Order: sequence, then structure tokens, then C-alpha cells
Amino acid sequence: MRLTTKGRFAVTAMIDLALHSAEGPVTLAGISERQKISLSYLEQLFGKLRRNKLVGSVRGPGGGYRLTKPMNEVSVVDIIFAVDEPIDATQCGGKENCHNDQRCMTHDLWATLNGRIRDYLALVTLDQLVANPKVKDIAVLQDMRACKKSHGTVLA
Repeated sequence: MRLTTKGRFAVTAMIDLALHSAEGPVTLAGISERQKISLSYLEQLFGKLRRNKLVGSVRGPGGGYRLTKPMNEVSVVDIIFAVDEPIDATQCGGKENCHNDQRCMTHDLWATLNGRIRDYLALVTLDQLVANPKVKDIAVLQDMRACKKSHGTVLA
């Protein structure tokens, strides 16, 4: 099972957005700075997240992005599927042509694993991730680094 950078970055960006949403709309530049994700890549991801109604944009000064649903209604699987990320451990992408254009002996094993992974990720919500003390600690460090960098001091 492989989750690409797209899925990982989308989940990371949504956690960052959720953590900073109390301050108002969150800019992609801020997420980019804190998470070290390219701004242009975030723009692509947030376009998909917006089309799938997980985030909304606020224009103008003080604008940015906000969640469109309560955090307890946004699951990790929602985020991953919103950015067109497949969850697939099969070699064939579910087409059943993985062994000489035929179904392989382990197809059902990997297809069942796909279902279990989806089911698990559907149970994990954004509010659970944000409430994790380790996530909060990391966010505080990232905020400190970003603040020091913007004020001309680099944290070692």
C-alpha cells in the first residue's frame, strides 16, 4: 500500500488549516511556510479540496481558506479522496489483470486490505488529529520557527 505525496500533503495541510482556523481564514502562504510544501502545489490541492466542499476561500485582505464543515465531520479518507488519491494495495488498480492479464492469486487479499484501510481512515477525523498532543507540540514548534524566520532570526 502506497500513499503518494499528494495524499500526505493534503492531510498535513488540512491539519494545519484546522489548527490555525480559530485565527480566521488561513493563507496558503502560511501553510506553505510552516509545512514546507510548495505554494503552487498547495494551490492545486486546495482547488480540489474546495471543489469537494471541504474548504472554502475568503477573498480580499485577511482572506485565505477555512473549513466548510466541523472538524469531526471531516475524515482522513474524505481528504484523500478529495485530492483524487487512490487507496489501493493491488498491483492492478482493481482491474484484476495483474498476472498475465488475469487475476492474481493474492488479489482478494489486497482488495480486502484496501477496504480495511479505507474503513480505518474513514474513522479518523480532523478533530482527532488536531487534538493529539504530539500534533499540537509540533505545530507550536512550526509556528515558532515561522515567526522567528519572518522576524529575521533563524531557529537552529
